[in-house]
Amino acid sequence: MADDQNQNKQGGGQTAQISGTVQIQPQDGDQGQKGKPNGGDDAPEPEKKNPLRTLIVVAVVLLLIAGAGFYYWRSTFSEDTDDAQVDGDLYQVSSRVTGQVVKVYVDDNQTVQAGQIIAEVDPTDYQVALNQAKANLASAEAAATQANVNVPITSVTSTTSINTSGSDVRSVQAQIAQSQSQATAAVARVVQAKANAEKAQLDVDRYTPLVAKDVISKQQFDTAVAQAAATKAAVAEAEATVIAQQEATRQAQQKLAQSRFQEIESQRNGPQQVKAQQAKANSAIADVLQAQARVKQAELNLSYTRITAPTAGVVNKKNVQVGANLGIGQDLLTIIPLTDLWVTANFKETQLGQMKVGQEVDIKVDALGGRHFTGKVTQVGGATGSRLSLFPPENATGNYVKVVQRIPVRIDFTNLQKENGDYALRPGFSVTPEVRVK
Repeated sequence: MADDQNQNKQGGGQTAQISGTVQIQPQDGDQGQKGKPNGGDDAPEPEKKNPLRTLIVVAVVLLLIAGAGFYYWRSTFSEDTDDAQVDGDLYQVSSRVTGQVVKVYVDDNQTVQAGQIIAEVDPTDYQVALNQAKANLASAEAAATQANVNVPITSVTSTTSINTSGSDVRSVQAQIAQSQSQATAAVARVVQAKANAEKAQLDVDRYTPLVAKDVISKQQFDTAVAQAAATKAAVAEAEATVIAQQEATRQAQQKLAQSRFQEIESQRNGPQQVKAQQAKANSAIADVLQAQARVKQAELNLSYTRITAPTAGVVNKKNVQVGANLGIGQDLLTIIPLTDLWVTANFKETQLGQMKVGQEVDIKVDALGGRHFTGKVTQVGGATGSRLSLFPPENATGNYVKVVQRIPVRIDFTNLQKENGDYALRPGFSVTPEVRVK
């Protein structure tokens, strides 16, 4: 009986078997107050609800709802990928001049700023070349000054020559007119002299028989003879004067022709001489410009002896030492940038349906403990990565298997200077970008 009673206590409303007979035990609800005896036995306590179990069930349900909501939001309003890394241009620093290295200022893995001196090449030869170029420039400038001064001088000389030749022509024309007038007067004097000579000869002819008869005196006859001889001499003199005046006229005409030729030559050659002198001046100016360019080139070559960093970054692959002889284009080191960085994310083609340029991106960097950066989509690749590979796949075969392709997407940082103030971000870091497509 004692065992049966214990079973009744443990069962709490379950059936109990007594001497092979099944009896129905009373339920808890049928018992009296808790702790009060019922038929001489203690009644079983009612079962309590566990609040911790209820709280766990509610928490699990809420987590499932939150997970479903988060999955819906991630799949609908954003796209992400773990196939992404930080990219940046690697700057190969090389020499632009030949020469011997005299100083090196950097080591591997050293941080440098843009414009910082990396190494120096012996500048002696380039300083000498610069001094020579400056001397050539001074000489060219002096020649240009002289040529420019000669331009107005040549112009004045040409104008004076043209005016002088015109005056000569007019002067010779006046001389010709005067000679012709004098020649005409000389011809008139010849006529007069001939008339006088003829009259004198007639007087001699009349006086000859008279003097023989002593009609006139011998002195009167001699005077007539002398007068006739004088008139003949006057005729010869007048004729000589005519010839002289005619020769003077001919010479004046020749001089007139020469003066006219000189006038034409001056009119034609004067402007050409000015142009020729102007061309010399322009050539001298061109020589000055050429000399200035050589000075500029010499200055550049001298400045190239100080090799500087093109951008801020970290030095790597340093291959330059003091005493090395450099050649043009010889690589010295590589600078890994720390400021001009971006992200190349290879999204699946199924993720690009709503992705556009300008969408905001949240970027998580694995190497920095999940540190977040902000960015935006700036470019979507023009082809898939497989198509841009060295050996693109050929799908025109019978065993084609469709594979989801990936498209490179460029993401630029929007506030890199502030977010990467400690220059912790490095090219090649793996990142997880999350693009807000809606």
